[in-house]
Amino acid sequence: MLLLNNFEGWDLEWSGGAYEHYDAIGKTPKGADCVIEFKFRNKYYETKMLEVYKYEKLMQMPDDVVKIYNVHDSKGSYMFWLNKITVPEPVDMYCPKTTVWQNNKINKSVYLLEESQAATISYI
Repeated sequence: MLLLNNFEGWDLEWSGGAYEHYDAIGKTPKGADCVIEFKFRNKYYETKMLEVYKYEKLMQMPDDVVKIYNVHDSKGSYMFWLNKITVPEPVDMYCPKTTVWQNNKINKSVYLLEESQAATISYI
């Protein structure tokens, strides 16, 4: 995904798999510093779930860094510019502890973002 974005004028580097609160760091096509959290889902949901914990960590980055949440699911790709949206009230959901590696479930506090809040939507 980073490679595809870099073809579109982005200059992104993978965070290296270290325990970061984002997956990529670099520059937007307009040259602004940015961090991006990617989420890949096999199933489509009308709202896009963002963990409150992840959001808070991203928002702790300096104010001049653009914070982006990029969700890919079976119907499309949705790019949320977190600096420019108002998140809804959080809700608690019973979710897998991690996206891929475990089947254990825990309660997580999450934001359910509406597709209409995404600045960019690409449908598959």
